Amino acid sequence: MLKIGLTGGIASGKSVVATRFTELGAVVIDADALARKVVAPGTPGLADVVSMFGDGVLRADGGLDRARLGTLVFNDPVQREQLNAIIHPLVRERAAQLLKEAAESGPDSIVVQDIPLLVETGQTGSFDVVVVVDAPDEVRIQRMVEHRGMSAEEARTRMAAQASRAERLAAADVILDNSGTVESLIEQVDSLWRSRLVPWASATAASKPGSKDS
Repeated sequence: MLKIGLTGGIASGKSVVATRFTELGAVVIDADALARKVVAPGTPGLADVVSMFGDGVLRADGGLDRARLGTLVFNDPVQREQLNAIIHPLVRERAAQLLKEAAESGPDSIVVQDIPLLVETGQTGSFDVVVVVDAPDEVRIQRMVEHRGMSAEEARTRMAAQASRAERLAAADVILDNSGTVESLIEQVDSLWRSRLVPWASATAASKPGSKDS
């Protein structure tokens, strides 16, 4: 099994890359999706969040008001760390379960863990390859303003809550440039898949004890 860590700053285009990896046959474990599941109504995770931040972070239907909570934590590093201390262990536990299931599916499987805060949480050493989706800061701000309805100030605040572009690039084994078109980004993913990831996964599987080629 080949383990890929996929990351990128907000509005970098990471979701496009994750979707393409799924289409190519990778097992994609989405940390954001897991983060939503572990605080679903009735979960211990949601109870812990409410205990920490109060009933004001709940919607009328009892679900988590992610927008309201996001406004709180993105403007307060202390509260952001408190939230991370609740969410991250739960996400890692669930991701480990999914990783185990993927490993059992076959020795040449390629697992992509889509983790927005991969660099921030010090997980780069857990992967065979760290893939960073990159775009200049101003391009990302423009995307957030045009496609997410944020002000430029709100976009910069969200970016400031994450690792810097330089920090992500320093942690990368592979950099996918998304300063251009979506088509260009997908072409880069396809090339990486064909030329590096599939051959590497096959070679890793062949070298395992008990394989027919070992």
